[in-house]
Amino acid sequence: MKTAFATLPRHLVLLALCSMASLLAQAQDSKIAWLSTERIYNESKLAKLAGEKLAAEFKLREKAVQDLASRFKSASEKLDKDLPALSEGERAKRQRDYFELDKELQRRQREFREDLNQRTNEERAAISDKATKIIKQLAQVEGFDIVLQDAVWASPRIDITEKVLKALDK
Repeated sequence: MKTAFATLPRHLVLLALCSMASLLAQAQDSKIAWLSTERIYNESKLAKLAGEKLAAEFKLREKAVQDLASRFKSASEKLDKDLPALSEGERAKRQRDYFELDKELQRRQREFREDLNQRTNEERAAISDKATKIIKQLAQVEGFDIVLQDAVWASPRIDITEKVLKALDK
């Protein structure tokens, strides 16, 4: 049996939960803060350094994949051009070589994306760990009862993203 929340779109559930949290906070004079994790991951110096680090780390592999893609494109154009004039045996051999090159390109592209995503997630986890420590300290110092992240909407009055960015960038 599904609950009422299970049938609602995710953003409506989040909105309802945020509204309930807001009402609860007002009723109890609680202090709420909000921050944008996306801004932390995109605008902090740590995030920019991580992006540069990843670009340097994956530069050679990206170039190798691009070179293989160029080879594949050239092979495709050459095969299309030569196909009508090839004997049956040569045609089969060239088509096999072409399909093997295609599989190799797809494999390398997939591995590149997977490895890049994994390293990006590792870098984001390190940023998240540092940001979490800062958020906890800030919450204690400023007396926040709860710190929300990635809300559908939040008042700029409770947005602490800038404070966290400044602390991260020190």
